[in-house]
Amino acid sequence: MTGRSTPDFKAIVVAAGRATRFRDPRPKQFHDLGGRTVLDRSVSSVARHPSIGGVIVVLSPEELQGPHAATVGGLQKVEDVVAGGETRAESVSRGVQAVGDVPYVVVHDAARPLVPAALVDSVIETTRRCGAAVPVLEVPDTVKSVDGDRVRGTVPREGLRLAQTPQGARRDWLERALALAREDGVVVTDEAAALEHAGHQVVAVAGDAVNRKITTTEDLASARRRYFPAAQALRVGSGFDIHRIDASRPLILGGVPFNGEPGLAGHSDADVVLHAAMDAVLGAAGLGDIGLHFPPEDSRWSGADSTDLARRVAGLVEDRGWRIVNLDLTLLAEAPKIRGHLDRMRAAIGACLGLDAERVGLKATTLERLGALGRREGMACQAVALLQSARRED
Repeated sequence: MTGRSTPDFKAIVVAAGRATRFRDPRPKQFHDLGGRTVLDRSVSSVARHPSIGGVIVVLSPEELQGPHAATVGGLQKVEDVVAGGETRAESVSRGVQAVGDVPYVVVHDAARPLVPAALVDSVIETTRRCGAAVPVLEVPDTVKSVDGDRVRGTVPREGLRLAQTPQGARRDWLERALALAREDGVVVTDEAAALEHAGHQVVAVAGDAVNRKITTTEDLASARRRYFPAAQALRVGSGFDIHRIDASRPLILGGVPFNGEPGLAGHSDADVVLHAAMDAVLGAAGLGDIGLHFPPEDSRWSGADSTDLARRVAGLVEDRGWRIVNLDLTLLAEAPKIRGHLDRMRAAIGACLGLDAERVGLKATTLERLGALGRREGMACQAVALLQSARRED
């Protein structure tokens, strides 16, 4: 990577599009990609070049007022976050107005988070030498001209190329070119098109297939699988619960009644096994604990059936985009023996949490008569849950 001691470029990262082909209400630039947002990776891919002195991020006016905007200003080298316009050209124009008096700019799509450093270097050096540069890829397939579902002809592909970003230009060239296109009513879909319309020579540099644009949820899923396999969306949560013995109440463990055994004290049915399981699942999903969702001071949950609460927890987790992969539970108690009830307990736990019984691990251990649990003053349970993202793009 080459560069100068004094940065002579600013970068404009455009994230103001409507993304109509991305089937998710959350803008694609704020989705996770290997532990960082798509926008974070796109910004850093250009900001890390030593010739880039600062970054302007262009967001839609709606997103500028949204919950994610506050985090954008903290990304690498971001100097300003501005509102975009109705078209890409208008959004880029507003970004250019915000860069100040700098000789050169590069404009990059927020939806291209994987641009290699060598490509950024090539665009910058060619722009500095020639005034404007665009990375391009050869067209690998035969190109057809179609009208509806009718093929009208075959287009020679020898001189065709697919344009990528970042695209570089002298700032004064690009500023005037965008203004001219607007005055002439010419629709331009990238910066090179505006420069071409203004009569400037744009030099093509070799693009990179890795520098793919994320357009659909399937594109995002593919990028995650291919480039960040170790960061697939898995979450682990732990849970623990403990209850005193209350001989006046029936004992229910894992959704199964233990007739003739002293029960446990609690606001609900005090099913210590399911309570630990729910805490593990909620913790893995980042949703707090059962006390947050079913507070003991709320009379609605007095004597509640914990299998019903567990179904509610499973629904909360599913709504957040997760599915439970498996549970592992250990009951800590001197009595009762659960060996004869294991199959029913595993089936009941799985049924209310949406799991096959074989995905529920359950065992018990005594405390060797040590401590309060060893004296049979109570029971406890610890749990571990594994969750996996259920979102299509994961």
